[in-house]
Amino acid sequence: MSTAMSYQSIYSFVSHQSSKISQSSRQPLLLPTKCFKIDSSLCYYTSRRKRNLSKIKAIASQTSVSYNTLLSPSKNIPPDNSHKKSNETALILIRHGESLWNAKNLFTGCVDVPLTEKGVEEAIEAGKRISNIPIDVIFTSSLIRAQMTAMLAMIQHRRKKVPIILHNESDQAKSWSQVFSEETKDQSVPVIPAWQLNERMYGELQGLNKQETAERYGKQQVHEWRRSYDIPPPKGESLEMCAERAVAYFEENIEPKLAAGKNVMIAAHGNSLRSIIMYLDKLTCKEVISLELSTGIPLLYIFKDGKFMKRGSPVGPTEAGVYAYTKRLAQYRQKLDESSEVICS
Repeated sequence: MSTAMSYQSIYSFVSHQSSKISQSSRQPLLLPTKCFKIDSSLCYYTSRRKRNLSKIKAIASQTSVSYNTLLSPSKNIPPDNSHKKSNETALILIRHGESLWNAKNLFTGCVDVPLTEKGVEEAIEAGKRISNIPIDVIFTSSLIRAQMTAMLAMIQHRRKKVPIILHNESDQAKSWSQVFSEETKDQSVPVIPAWQLNERMYGELQGLNKQETAERYGKQQVHEWRRSYDIPPPKGESLEMCAERAVAYFEENIEPKLAAGKNVMIAAHGNSLRSIIMYLDKLTCKEVISLELSTGIPLLYIFKDGKFMKRGSPVGPTEAGVYAYTKRLAQYRQKLDESSEVICS
């Protein structure tokens, strides 16, 4: 209990210190459209319309039926708040662990390649870092390396809930994958695959060795294909094109879940996650192309009152600081600790 109380105490201190910063740190989020260039160095997502949170919540209530009929999201902790929509939820982003083609220095893109042994270890370590953070629903790309990462990470979670991939590709797939035990549903977490969260498609570069490609086309040309914002490789996608689909999917399918009180984890890829972070942090084109994401390192955001607050990466399962940022995370960690004490006694 003394350990649990420390999370609440740290939360009170941090929230007091950060209250001045939080009032001016961000402007209200704007819904994305295409990224329009303002000058040679500046590019922001601009607004098609102002955010309407009530509309987002309405979308959430409509779309939740599509997977609740198959599998109910896990209940939040603490139990006495489980039926209330929270105005404070967690968003976890994880880039998949090392893949077999990463290890061979090949352009992978949308080719479906599994994790290496190192990638498996990275996914497990990511799971340990987020083992005390609530997760109600998981979104992944349609590619196996992202799905493996999500599954391996969830095995480490202290709630011991089972991640179950939802198959919505056909009526038969939906029917055949239904879960009929309410108790089992409560002990499961729905995993929703989406091709929109896939890595950007590298076109004719897919399967080529990166070093050999640089020697063939020139280092400068390959650098432009890999690191520019709006220059695609031959028959492939630019980062701008990847951002259009990834951010649109985030806005239409993931953000409503957060607004409805669901804690979300996204396991995806370097470029699809860079696109989403560009939206969350309002990065410029130059800032996003220099953004590097390590494999298997989770990033935590808090969604509260329509705003996203970046909290970095949890250090490990015993690290208290990350839980101090919000009262709800502190309460969640306290409940987990109390449950462990009951089991051990």
